[in-house]
Amino acid sequence: MNPIITDAISALHPTNSFILRGDNYSQIEWVNAPESPSTKKQVEAKLAELQAEYDANQYQRDREPNYPNLAEQFDLLWHAIDADTLDKTSDFYTTLKAVKDAHPKG
Repeated sequence: MNPIITDAISALHPTNSFILRGDNYSQIEWVNAPESPSTKKQVEAKLAELQAEYDANQYQRDREPNYPNLAEQFDLLWHAIDADTLDKTSDFYTTLKAVKDAHPKG
């Protein structure tokens, strides 16, 4: 589980400040409290939403270490443009496509 309770509270109250004095909703200390603080149920619902979003984007985290660094990508792009081969046969395209194919979207 990656998103944490502070992420959920921050998402529900982006303009308010708080300190979490532990690891649960009952230990929240508002620095500048919202007019109507979220209930524990609302925080848990937001936490579940953030977790679902995190889980749905696993493919992005799997792809990231396999992509060439940006300098190398720009070099591949430059060479494809210079050779007038900026299409699906270029090294630029095939290199990135291989990573995407190895780690498809959910």
